[in-house]
Amino acid sequence: MRQIDHFISGGAGTSPVRFGDIMDPNNGGVQARVALGDAAVLERAVQAALAAQPAWATTNPQRRARVMFEFKRLVEANMDELAHMLSAEHGKVIADSKGDIQRGLEVIEFCCGIPHVMKGEYSQGAGPGIDVYSMRQPIGVGAGITPFNFPGMIPLWMCGPAIATGNAFIIKPSERDPSVPVRLAELFIEAGLPEGICQVVHGDKEMVDAILDHPAISAVSFVGSSDIAHYVYHRGVASGKRVQAMGGAKNHGIVMPDADLDQVVNDLTGAAFGSAGERCMALPVVVPVGDDTAERLKAKLIPAIEALRVGVSTDAEAHYGPVVTAQHKTKVEGWIQTCVDEGGELIIDGRGFKLQGHEEGYFIGPTLFDHVTTDMESYKEEIFGPVASVMTVRSVHRAIEIANNSRYALGASIWTSNIDRALRLARQIEAGAVFINEMVKSDPRLPFGGIKKSGYGKISWSDGSLFEGQWTNDLYNGIGRLIHADGDVYDGQWLDDKAHGFGVYCHLDGAKYEGYWEEDK
Repeated sequence: MRQIDHFISGGAGTSPVRFGDIMDPNNGGVQARVALGDAAVLERAVQAALAAQPAWATTNPQRRARVMFEFKRLVEANMDELAHMLSAEHGKVIADSKGDIQRGLEVIEFCCGIPHVMKGEYSQGAGPGIDVYSMRQPIGVGAGITPFNFPGMIPLWMCGPAIATGNAFIIKPSERDPSVPVRLAELFIEAGLPEGICQVVHGDKEMVDAILDHPAISAVSFVGSSDIAHYVYHRGVASGKRVQAMGGAKNHGIVMPDADLDQVVNDLTGAAFGSAGERCMALPVVVPVGDDTAERLKAKLIPAIEALRVGVSTDAEAHYGPVVTAQHKTKVEGWIQTCVDEGGELIIDGRGFKLQGHEEGYFIGPTLFDHVTTDMESYKEEIFGPVASVMTVRSVHRAIEIANNSRYALGASIWTSNIDRALRLARQIEAGAVFINEMVKSDPRLPFGGIKKSGYGKISWSDGSLFEGQWTNDLYNGIGRLIHADGDVYDGQWLDDKAHGFGVYCHLDGAKYEGYWEEDK
């Protein structure tokens, strides 16, 4: 049976003790196994990174950029191989796999211009006889913990900028589909990257904890579920690391009465069901404004969904393939039943879908609900499958209220022919990004990320207050920093929206209290 080992400078090392099965989503069988590493495996990778990174950091940015140019060429030359490798383990169709890799290449293309980005800044006369200048310097060794749903794009998103700016980077991909990150690391070496700068280690929670605890890893980037994002953020920050942790999403698409419904339907069928709905940028909640808008939309949307073709990953005519594992199939179908039990009207039921010749594959047909309400758990939680819900509202203000009350806030979309109104409405939506007449997307040239449970980062208010830190159940919990509208700052521990534990409170006038807090006192 095919075995996927760690990609570490000097070789994979000793024979692994633990393995994880890599399933074939198209037929339900085991197709390979992946070595599951531990702290000792990580230590070998870290030591190799520490040995290689100083020389790479002193390599001028132009030479580092040339490696990126050659890497881009090699990935493009091997696109078919990479796409088939990705589809075989993940289940998405070849076209989606190529799109997965291409979106990662967009970041690599951005990194080809890194010499310009790396320029510092200079301020003459910052003070009496004082000039100030800044330099951009690498931080050392970083690590990325990446999800199963985009095994090409997200590792490239993380490692590309880190490597181009002079850092070493260790990728810990999902154990469900680890082959593509390994192949990408191999292509980096072929492109001229020194050994030890890009490495891949495999594992489960044991490896994740080792990464979060290792003192030589300065920064960690994570993409995955919100609960695990919270865990990663908390443990990484406690270890003194810079942590970027992106969680789940439940994006809303608001459809105005004057929207081009043909465009809306075309966008929604791709956004809700592409890649079997296994992406944080999906649009699973459709919010038409007005009963007439809803009826006209459903009249076009239902036939379009029914026309979607579900097939094996290599089926060139299929719109999407299976979900990634049998466990995930069971979970998604469980949420469908929950929505039924909660009173949702099941218009199209994708459960029980069987593909001839692939009866054991992890296939779920497209599923559509109507009359979904905000009090349903099936609405509140991220389903991460080919399931969409229609929530009709009487006014656009109610549509915005629903989107803003969601515990997730990665992205949102508005479809309308009135662009001026769309721009005004977009400013009212609390989300990391709002798209007009488009599905939720990302661009390497622009910021990307969410608020609330979609990203462990920032949330701001109209009065100028800003919180940055950790969340649990939509409340401040863990470590965070609150900047009050009046300029006062609290930086420390939180419990259920209150300062609780050790923290530092700095008043605008310079007064400071440092010590322990209990329920904001």
